[in-house]
Amino acid sequence: MKGFLGFLGFVLLSQGIGGIAYELTGGWFRLWALTHRIGFLDGYQIYVCVLLVALGVAVCMAAESVGKRS
Repeated sequence: MKGFLGFLGFVLLSQGIGGIAYELTGGWFRLWALTHRIGFLDGYQIYVCVLLVALGVAVCMAAESVGKRS
C-alpha cells in the first residue's frame, strides 16, 4: 500500500508541476502535462495544476504515515 500511494503521489505531483511549467512557459513542456488536453478545463488549468500539487503532497504524506504504522 505504501508503494502504491507513493507512486500515486509522485504522479500527481509531477503532473501538477509539469502543468504549471507548461502554463508559465507558454507550452514548452508539452509532454509533461495532461491537463491542457482536457477540454472542459480550458481557462482553469493553472488552478487544477496547483490542486494536483497539493494532492500529490498530501498523498505522499499519507504514504509515509502508512509506512510508519506498518
